[in-house]
Amino acid sequence: MLEKQWYLLDDPASVESPGLVFYADRIKANIKLLISMIDDQNRLRPHVKTHKSAGVCKLMIDAGITKFKCATIAEAEMLGRCGAADVLLAYQPVGPNIARFIALQKAYPLTQFSCLVDDEKTALELASVSQSNGLTAEVFIDVNAGMNRTGILPEKVLDLYIKLDQVKGLSVKGLHAYDGHIHESDFGIRTEKAKLIIEVLNGLASAIQKQFGYQPIIVAGGTPTFTIYNTESTFDCSPGTFALWDKGYQDAFEEQQFNTAALVISRIVSLPESNLICCDLGHKGVAAEKPLDKRVVFLNAPELIPFSQSEEHLVLNAGESHQYQIGDVLYGLPHHICPTVALYENALAVSTENTDQIWDITSRKRKITI
Repeated sequence: MLEKQWYLLDDPASVESPGLVFYADRIKANIKLLISMIDDQNRLRPHVKTHKSAGVCKLMIDAGITKFKCATIAEAEMLGRCGAADVLLAYQPVGPNIARFIALQKAYPLTQFSCLVDDEKTALELASVSQSNGLTAEVFIDVNAGMNRTGILPEKVLDLYIKLDQVKGLSVKGLHAYDGHIHESDFGIRTEKAKLIIEVLNGLASAIQKQFGYQPIIVAGGTPTFTIYNTESTFDCSPGTFALWDKGYQDAFEEQQFNTAALVISRIVSLPESNLICCDLGHKGVAAEKPLDKRVVFLNAPELIPFSQSEEHLVLNAGESHQYQIGDVLYGLPHHICPTVALYENALAVSTENTDQIWDITSRKRKITI
């Protein structure tokens, strides 16, 4: 008797499509594996942008993870609601988001919130608003580590650090650097590039320690370089995709043995040609920013070749002699899980330990209450 494949649902007829499914047991295993890969669990600061789910956050908190990283005020509020102890908003608040950041701290006083800054004028505005509200904003200076998206160049960091250190309403905690431009499959190349960043950040830390007499906290990296920073540095590490994993990272980073733990469920809705089948997994059901052949692979039908995709439909070439029928269920593994999750209001969370539950994708919204 063949063993049941891990992804098969006990009652697929009850699951609407397209639909998102989280496999909670596999998520728990991923969290356990992550913790085992680092010398000190307190160095972990997982990013929540991948799953955007309070349910997944609670699994991490239950496992002893206390620090988190996020990209939006809504994600930060979700973490506050979950009782996270320490939350870094990895974004520089500007405009109305400064007031939202203040409101966030007032609404969840048991959570220590911090944010990024890379501009003196913006930091001073944040300090002024914080001080007028009886708060001190904890900030990390964002370092441009080569991605050229945000942050300031390393040679400008010490000068900004000195300027902000004595500003009332601010408490500079350390440095932040994201290296999303490093994503080569070759582990040796990734290691070589990441070590250059480690050297730069360690140099900045030494200069700051010499100037101020204390060692700054450094938060660095994402998922691709986690397996370098975890052993080659003492930095806080911020992987995010590890919780759910996806086809893209599964193919690219073989040294990271995380479980794929989220799938999109689809059904065949039409048979337009003898060799073509159409399912209900359009742009609104799976991330579509990658080329057509790099959006989804079906675990129970890996031979299907994407032919075309529109908002609500995905047409696949199944070959002339296929046996697929309208209503057949397809289990899709996304190539890029982060934006795929954001397309759904909730996910079916299945587990062998508990009855199936519906988990809201809480922070897919730009605003929860704040």
